[in-house]
Amino acid sequence: MSAAPELISSRSPRVAAARRLARRNFRGKERLFLAEGPQAVREAAGHRVDGAATLVELFATVEAAERYADIVGDVRATGARVHLAADDVIADISTTVTPQGLVGICRFLDTPFDGILAARPKLVAVLAHVRDPGNAGTVLRCADAAGAEAVVLTDASVDLYNPKAVRASVGSLFHLPVAVGVPVERAVQGLKDAGVRILAADGAGEDDLDDELDKGTMGGPTAWVFGNEAWGLPEETRALADAVVRVPIHGKAESLNLATAAAVCLYASARAQRASGGCRSVTDS
Repeated sequence: MSAAPELISSRSPRVAAARRLARRNFRGKERLFLAEGPQAVREAAGHRVDGAATLVELFATVEAAERYADIVGDVRATGARVHLAADDVIADISTTVTPQGLVGICRFLDTPFDGILAARPKLVAVLAHVRDPGNAGTVLRCADAAGAEAVVLTDASVDLYNPKAVRASVGSLFHLPVAVGVPVERAVQGLKDAGVRILAADGAGEDDLDDELDKGTMGGPTAWVFGNEAWGLPEETRALADAVVRVPIHGKAESLNLATAAAVCLYASARAQRASGGCRSVTDS
């Protein structure tokens, strides 16, 4: 009978270091973050930064290592260290209530803003003063799904590597360039200089999204600026935009939450940019 696999101890310095990555100051110091669950670990295993593997270490329960043997095999192929751990060790490292048995440690992967500009993006999401990590991760996921080529988090926004933001992105963090810590004025001016039209999303916007679509003005390179969950965009940020656009509310709902509004706006632009003979309203019933 084969021997039981050796499990990493909860007292191991490696476990202690992984546990500390739940704190922002430690993530910043080490330039490492946690990616939890099979989807995030799978995407991380296939990602590289400047030629180096993004995923550097994996902790897995024996059950998860067996269930997701293909993912663990991909991780091993990158040269990352794989540690088998008891359930309580994974629970100690994890920031979720119900861990899925896989926790990866990844290198920071944000992209310099100048690199995003140099790529001449056609569709960008700018998060200005967005503080909720779940919203930030969900908008990133929406941007990825809509085919955006970059996301920018301004200097007043939440930490990209907050575990809740990473989870909410559901792997999209590893799919498209993300710049962090960019002053909103620099983000807007840089994108304008790169030939990108700036649209500020605001429920009190002067321009209606349906009208913008019907006028055919959304087919060119576009950056959507999304504001804080509670108070939206300040006037000085709205003033930087080429247009302030509202998503029309055709029913009785008071408003849309940030992530839902972002999805509508980004998909509207994606449709307009892909249309061969104009476009009609995506909010038509």
